[in-house]
Amino acid sequence: MERLQKVIANLGITSRRKAEDLIITGHVKVNGNIIKELGTKVDVNDIIEIDNKIINQEIKKEYYLLNKPPKVITSTNDEHNRKTVVDLINTEARIYPVGRLDYDTTGLLILTNDGELANILMHPKNKIPKTYVARIKGILTKEDIFNLKKGLVIDDRLVETNNFKVREKNYDGNFTIIEITIAEGRNHIVKKIFASLNHPVVRLKRTKIAFLTLDNLKIGEYRPLKLKEIKKLYSLK
Repeated sequence: MERLQKVIANLGITSRRKAEDLIITGHVKVNGNIIKELGTKVDVNDIIEIDNKIINQEIKKEYYLLNKPPKVITSTNDEHNRKTVVDLINTEARIYPVGRLDYDTTGLLILTNDGELANILMHPKNKIPKTYVARIKGILTKEDIFNLKKGLVIDDRLVETNNFKVREKNYDGNFTIIEITIAEGRNHIVKKIFASLNHPVVRLKRTKIAFLTLDNLKIGEYRPLKLKEIKKLYSLK
């Protein structure tokens, strides 16, 4: 038995918070009965409907790895009619991005309709490592590197860097290229890290999530995840 809102979210219908709103406002039925109580639990034999449409029939789960281009929104839709990452994937499934990349940030992004896996990858307790390559203004000093090693407090919370490597110090162009790995999911966190060191990020690309890399994916290209990759992602829980 699982809570109704969790089941709805795991089916990839919507987020758990929005599922709770649907329940409270009377849009959800279980076995033909309108349910408005958030504590309601259901099992695999119960028939769940949203606005009279059954949602828990067998749904084919799909998993994609995308090399996100710049100037594309990490969302399923955009009120300003800008292109979203979902627009780049040729599928009829109701997929959605796992986590976020900023509008101008490129690189690795997972999209799926598997709510359970998405929750595993995004939940802070699982500490999924993500690697970025950043071009930042200015030259990193020894003090900057020391602060990165010990960790930085961003928005009153400590951010620990799992690993980082300075790839290039360009004194003529006054910029540094650095690779950094963190297990954080907060919005704009990499940009905030370097802003706190007075080195604004000029360009940012995510190159790795856990064991997944961009491989030979060109910008804007995607591929389905392999079964062994999906199983390995599940094992990160």
